[in-house]
Amino acid sequence: METITIKMEDRMLVEIDQKLGEHRYSTRTEFIRDAIREKLSELEKEQVLKLLSQLKGVSKRKTSDVELHAARDKAFDIIKNKFNIE
Repeated sequence: METITIKMEDRMLVEIDQKLGEHRYSTRTEFIRDAIREKLSELEKEQVLKLLSQLKGVSKRKTSDVELHAARDKAFDIIKNKFNIE
């Protein structure tokens, strides 16, 4: 693991310190690491959703409702597994 240094405004650190106890983080580092993890996950989700929206209407062949539901279920299962969503 590599160490980095960041500069933050005092009021942001005060706010982080207040949230530590509320959300059971033991250190600022743990809180910030988790926040970065969440942001990376959010950006990846946005990218996946953008790609899915580009696929909408691409197919020229007729697809039955059963096939559409199966494809939707499969896509959401993949997304749920990738992002550990219950």
